[in-house]
Amino acid sequence: MTLQEIKDVLLEIIQDIDEEADLTTLQPDQALRDQLDLDSMDFLDIVMELRKRYKIQIPEADYPRLATLESCITYLEPLLQGV
Repeated sequence: MTLQEIKDVLLEIIQDIDEEADLTTLQPDQALRDQLDLDSMDFLDIVMELRKRYKIQIPEADYPRLATLESCITYLEPLLQGV
């Protein structure tokens, strides 16, 4: 998967979870929770959807590495190679 494809997948998942989210103003280097008002359940829904779609495991210890859109893409890139 390319970086753009990973970004598109993340935005699609976020949109499915929060239909009212304005993704056009999303800053890639700022915390997703702050920008989108995501709660911990929403965040877990994102992680679970990634697991369901791509069979990847994200340990709870790595959740802080998924704070921003940019950090999510960086973290997921090696996990989604060849997908």
